[in-house]
Amino acid sequence: MNTTLEEKMTWRDKLKSYLVFTKFRLSALVVISALSGYLFVVFRDGAPVNSSIVWLLMVGGSLVTAASNGSNQIWEKEIDILMKRTQGRPLPQGKMSMREAYIVVTVCLLVGTYLLYRINILSAILGFAAYISYVFIYTPMKRISPWAVFVGAFPGAIPPMLGAIAHTNAFGMEPGVLFFIQFVWQFPHFWAIAWVSFDDYKAGGFSLLPSKFGKSKNSAYQITMYSLFLIPFTLLPWVLGWAGTTTLVLGTILGAWFFWYSYRLLLSCEDKDARKLMFASFFYLPLVQFLYVFDYLPKK
Repeated sequence: MNTTLEEKMTWRDKLKSYLVFTKFRLSALVVISALSGYLFVVFRDGAPVNSSIVWLLMVGGSLVTAASNGSNQIWEKEIDILMKRTQGRPLPQGKMSMREAYIVVTVCLLVGTYLLYRINILSAILGFAAYISYVFIYTPMKRISPWAVFVGAFPGAIPPMLGAIAHTNAFGMEPGVLFFIQFVWQFPHFWAIAWVSFDDYKAGGFSLLPSKFGKSKNSAYQITMYSLFLIPFTLLPWVLGWAGTTTLVLGTILGAWFFWYSYRLLLSCEDKDARKLMFASFFYLPLVQFLYVFDYLPKK
């Protein structure tokens, strides 16, 4: 590490570097998704919320996600220098040494996986599988093919499944459906991000929109279609009798609201509409997931 820079860094600067390196805000979103999956199956079973499992799930999930995010930045250190949105990260800025980065990732991964193991073995396996697939398959594939989005959707959809399995300790329909809903959501969500960051991604050698023509009608059409498909998938818990009429009504409204933003992008193909869709996607998923939590139907 640059000694002069290190000497100038206060503990606040160092803490900020760790938060940026581990993408703390993204980790928080992942944990919220896992928590919703846990609460949904617990309430459906009529079981009490286990505060120990909630703590292990939130802290363990946060640490494994932090390890994934940090590993991604290690892998893409030289690429991050080329993109405006990532130039300020700790490794390109010299605010963190590679040795320090590896230590942070290793500690987060080991401790996080252990905490998930304390819940049950399947939770630990899912968390570790998400790490491996995100870091060693999705991350290098990003510069090779737009199919990386499809590959990345698998580890990205694991959190609600992991949360559900933290209670059920078994794979089944409920964890699977929660996984599938988040899996489908990720396509319009990530493509909206890829549209907004298209120039930056291009500078880094990434081409992640669904069409080879980049920001085009074809890409916008595919984003719109996935947003439309998301509406019936969002209603699966109602179709299967796991959630009530509120899910049918509000789920449809939320789906139509999200679809409207994607349709506006199709009409305009402008960055401003892609940005609105991107922000809408951040709100859509937790709103829908906690709709299930509060509108669950108990098992008979």
